[in-house]
Order: sequence, then structure tokens, then C-alpha cells
Amino acid sequence: MGNGGLQAVDDAVELARLRQTETPDSLVARFGADQPLQLDSGHSLGPWQIAYQTYGWLNADKSNAILVCHALTGDQHVHNIHPVTGKSGWWDLVIGPGLPIDTDRYFVICANVLGGCMGTTGPASINPATGKPYGLDLPVVTIGDMVRSQAALVDHLGIDKLFLVMGGSMGGMQVLQWAAAYPERVFAAAPIAAGARHSSQNIAFHEVGRQAIMADPDWRRGRYLEEGTSPRKGLAVARMAAHITYMSEASLHSKFGRRLQGRDRLTFGFDADFQIESYLRHQGLSFVDRFDANSYLYVTRAMDYFDIAAEHGGKLAEAFRGTKTRFCIVSFTSDWLFPTAESRAVVHALNAAGASVSFAEIVTDRGHDAFLLDEPELFGILRGFIDSAARARGLA
Repeated sequence: MGNGGLQAVDDAVELARLRQTETPDSLVARFGADQPLQLDSGHSLGPWQIAYQTYGWLNADKSNAILVCHALTGDQHVHNIHPVTGKSGWWDLVIGPGLPIDTDRYFVICANVLGGCMGTTGPASINPATGKPYGLDLPVVTIGDMVRSQAALVDHLGIDKLFLVMGGSMGGMQVLQWAAAYPERVFAAAPIAAGARHSSQNIAFHEVGRQAIMADPDWRRGRYLEEGTSPRKGLAVARMAAHITYMSEASLHSKFGRRLQGRDRLTFGFDADFQIESYLRHQGLSFVDRFDANSYLYVTRAMDYFDIAAEHGGKLAEAFRGTKTRFCIVSFTSDWLFPTAESRAVVHALNAAGASVSFAEIVTDRGHDAFLLDEPELFGILRGFIDSAARARGLA
């Protein structure tokens, strides 16, 4: 296929993604100007909308609802074919009939986060004040704002209390925020590979990604949608840098080592000589087909600002004081993005707060992304925790 054909494919994919911004291929809850969302920045957002998917059936007393929170680059399509990529749901290993989150028993909700680009209000959404995409005019959002928007969705669905809130990475941050902000509405919580605040190292990696996007001449100070451009190269580099943090040195070595890509000798140039280079380039280029560059800025910033203890005089235990929520905390030995020490800090705080908490550190060389992969020990832990909580909730 020539360059013209490749460009046509890129343009078609870009249009498919942009269609998801306002009219996504999922359910949407819309809130008018008379129902503004109050943000941590002091601004309010209205009208606004939140896109979501559901699986399974809500029981008569609405006690079997599970909210799954997605990570940075995820979306609401957790257990269905993605409308842009055509790939299966990002947590099909965990959600489905007979799986740890059994859709024959539970009503599963997954919403695109505030600031996202798959139907929930974000920087690519139309600003009703101007009739143009928000771009950087959208107020900066936080994990707290994301959870507040999800709470509005849960209200919209007529659900008073969630049986379980669960997620990994940024999804785990949302789980902790739910438990801290709405303890009376969360029966059980399972944050995986997450922490109660973002570390300086993680903020640094995010800043590298943001600067890559903003240095792309096609970013146009965030107005690229208005000007008909797209900072694809900058976003691809941001994704490449981030993807390295999701893996471990051991997994990179076992998967790629120093093996060459499609050749038997070095080229003494700057093409992708090594398999790892080719892999990262593929990850970057495929990512830009389904994600908005400004959304990447906003969602990474939300993670950077996350610090539950800061709202409680620096004492994390105070955020959970008196909670009745049951917790299951899971970490991975090779996760250097959210190392086990951060999960242990949450466990210690929950213990100090008198909460019911179980903790497991899973030995694996797969790094941070282990929660998305085939990890039987994780599945067993989740199944045991959910089944135990279901018995306590009267759902068994």
C-alpha cells in the first residue's frame, strides 16, 4: 500500500475515533446545564456526559452492581469488541460468565473517565460556549472528579450501594478514591497495582510524555482538531515511553533480549534494528489510532495530582477511618511503576483505620501490566475475595 493509501487508512481510523467523542457506540448518561459537575479546581462543568457499558443483569434490590474502573489508556469497552480497534475487551480474562467477575451473577458497569476520549466529556468534546472542541479550555480534572462523575452515573442508574469497585493502576486509584469519598456506598473494594498517591518518578515519566506531545508542531497549542492536524508523532513517543514503565527488565529481556528485527546483522543506521525498537514503534503508532492527545495530557495530570492523604492532614489512615468497606489489595513483585511498598502503605493505613483488609503480593516477572495478563494467581485471589464478599452481602 502506498503512502496515499496508508494516509487514507489513518484518516478513516481518526474519523472513527472522533465519532466516539460525542456519539459513542455505548450507553451515555447526559447531564444538562442545570446538573453541573463540580470540579476540584473550583470550576463546574455543564452540560456534560459520561459514556459507559454494562454487562449482566441488575437484581431486584440492586445489590449486585460492580463498578470496574479503567487504567490510563483504557475505556469503557472492558468486555466487548472495541468499536475503533475491533479488539476484544481489555479485561476479558477477568469479566464474563464463570470468571472472577461473573456476568451471570453480577451487573458490571464500566465508564469512560472524565477527560477521556470515548464519549465522556473531555478535551475533544464540543464546548457548548463556543461550538468548537474544548481543547485546553476544558478545566483540569482530577481522580476525585472522575469518581464524582461515576457517582452521578451510579445515581442515574438508581443504585445506592455498589457491591464492588475494582480496577488496576489508575483504575486502582479510582477505587481508593471511591472508598475514601463514598465509604457508605462501597461494600467491597479491590485496588490492584496502585498507590494512594503518584510518586515523583511517575510524575516525571508523565511529564516526558506530555512534553513529547506539546513539542509536536501538529499539536498547535491544543487546537489541532480545529486546525485539521493531529500530533500523532508526539503522542506515539509518549506512548512508547509509558509502555516501557508497564513492563519489567526481566520481561523485556525474555521477550526481546537483543534480538534483531527481520535481519541478521546491524544496519549501522537508525532504523529499528532491534525487536524491542520495532515493538515500541508499533505500540506508539497503534495507540494514536484510538486515543486523543489532549486526553493524554488531562488524564496523566489527574494521576499526578492524586494524593488521598493530602486531604487528611497527610495522614492516610484518616481517609479510611471507620470504614465498613472490605478491601483486597494486590501488588506484583516486578512492578516498579507502583511497587509493592506503595500497596503496603495502603494496607498499613487501612489496618490503622480498623478496616477489613487482605493483601497479596504476586510473584511475577511481567511488571505493572501483569493485572491485564493471564495471571492465574491473581484470578484465584479475586475469585476468593469476591465470593467471600458475596456471601457476606447475601449474594451467594
